[in-house]
Amino acid sequence: MPTGVCRSVLNENRANRQNRANRFACIAAAALSLAACQREPEPAVAGARPVRTTTIERSKAGVPLSFTGHVEAEDEVALAFRISGRLLKNDGNLGDRVQPGQVLAKLEPQNELNTLRQAQAGLAAAQGQLTQARNHFDRQETLLGQGWTTRANFDVATQALQTAQSQVDAAEAQLKSAHDLVSFTELKADAPGVITGIGPSAGEVVQAGQMIARLARQDGRDAVFDVPAQLIRSAPTDPQITVSLTDDPTVTARGRVREVAAQANAVTRTFEVKVGLTDPPPAMRLGATVTGRMETDAVPIIEIPATALTKSNQQPAVWIVDPSSRTVSIRNVEVLRFEEAQVVVSQGVDTGEIVVTAGVQALHPGQKVRLLGSEQ
Repeated sequence: MPTGVCRSVLNENRANRQNRANRFACIAAAALSLAACQREPEPAVAGARPVRTTTIERSKAGVPLSFTGHVEAEDEVALAFRISGRLLKNDGNLGDRVQPGQVLAKLEPQNELNTLRQAQAGLAAAQGQLTQARNHFDRQETLLGQGWTTRANFDVATQALQTAQSQVDAAEAQLKSAHDLVSFTELKADAPGVITGIGPSAGEVVQAGQMIARLARQDGRDAVFDVPAQLIRSAPTDPQITVSLTDDPTVTARGRVREVAAQANAVTRTFEVKVGLTDPPPAMRLGATVTGRMETDAVPIIEIPATALTKSNQQPAVWIVDPSSRTVSIRNVEVLRFEEAQVVVSQGVDTGEIVVTAGVQALHPGQKVRLLGSEQ
């Protein structure tokens, strides 16, 4: 290639490189001037946390409460023999109605009858000795009056008569005891009622005090329920209970609390409550499953969703929204009772206050919130 042509090509390349460098310098200078003119960014402000809320209202309606239980006899006793022995018969059946004095079971009475015969023989012997001692005393008394005997002989006759009389008294007591033992071989109903339990069968050897039959006396009926302690504390004084059959709600009876167990059940931690029924219908049989309903006193109460409840200082608490600043603060409350989806609060909140019901675990005091459904 000619020298002139090469020199022109080199000059052209050098000019292109210079133009590109100038353009890059202009771009960099423009970027720097724009960066210098731009304001410093302000620190980011944390956004308001969206929450769901509810406004506190008071309710004055009584809350109906219901529990499931069963019917028992107001007076139920376990009948047993007073002595041990072999059971001769036990003819009672579950549900049988019995009358006072009716024989329910018997023991084999051979030993008791032998004791009775022995007592009868002992009494006869004692009475014979008493007759002999009395005749001797009468003779000594006559002879002493005539002067034919001594005072010492008369005193001996007197002592013998007293001893014989004491032996007769003891024999009569033994005979009475023997008669009682024979009567103890029969188990009789002491009141009208219904048999609700049967013990050992005929042929078994039973001990004194062992249950042979359980008798529900016809004095009354109780509806028995297992009730939480919290309800017992909050229940009205002398409440009236409506009891109905679970399988037939049309069969009902009224009742009042007759007895509350002094100690809670070790497993369920509930208290047994017995409701005495007033004129229960015949269909409300012993052992029937019943439902008891009670209306609580119509006092002003505050109910909030259970999701609104949290904990502060080891006590139940809720988050309260300040309507002017839309910030939250935590406040302790007193819970009257817990229900499935609601919590009844007795103190801590008042009518018109706004309580957070969703998102309570992610809040902190003074945090700004946004109520769902509003533009703020």
